Amino acid sequence: MRVEFQNLSKQYENGPVILHPMDFADEIHSLAIIGPSGGGKSTLLRIIGGLIAPTTGKLWINGAEIEQNEASLQKYRKKIGFVFQQGGLFCHMNARDNIAVPLEQVHGYSRPAACTRAMELLERFGLKEDWKKKPAALSGGQKQRVAIARAIAARPGLLLLDEPTSALDPEYTTEVLDVIRELKEDGLHFIIVTHEMGFARHACSKVAFLCEGILMEYGESARLFGQPETKQLRQFLGKLLEWEL
Repeated sequence: MRVEFQNLSKQYENGPVILHPMDFADEIHSLAIIGPSGGGKSTLLRIIGGLIAPTTGKLWINGAEIEQNEASLQKYRKKIGFVFQQGGLFCHMNARDNIAVPLEQVHGYSRPAACTRAMELLERFGLKEDWKKKPAALSGGQKQRVAIARAIAARPGLLLLDEPTSALDPEYTTEVLDVIRELKEDGLHFIIVTHEMGFARHACSKVAFLCEGILMEYGESARLFGQPETKQLRQFLGKLLEWEL
């Protein structure tokens, strides 16, 4: 999937600049966005996902410009899967309905077809026996797997993940990252904001390094991790990898 933007920036009214003007164009298969907190990673992901509008600039997906009006954005969002830090599941619905109801209400599935698709995904992600459970009865890893299942249920062209493991214990983190890696092997294109450097390095073909609202480095993951060009990236990786086993 080709992602392109020109002069893209974000500044909230009377606030600091979140993203300085940046240009980008490349084919995206598996991209990790890394960088220190407050660097603009989640903001950029939300702009790509059509959840917030840029202050300046234009965005194209596969050559089609994403118009910044609500009617166009609603149509565009139907083609994108999004997984948030906390999953964003509906607390009053069980695991199956968290997947099935959006298929009915947003994508026009019939109730039987939506439930069938939901159960297929729950079985795939090892949650078939937990379909009746509401989010409060699921572990952190299980909730994120349900959230990922919901995000891919309508077969989106692009999956966006915003630090999906940030609130999870290590064993649940592994569960979720394994699911994402499986989806990559199935050919699903994704962009993930993550602090999991091992996943970014070994499971993502490209990496973008954002720092202070600037896209400082971009390229093959092996190159960025092996030969960082900027002082900021070298310092960032040095701090994160200092205590690596």
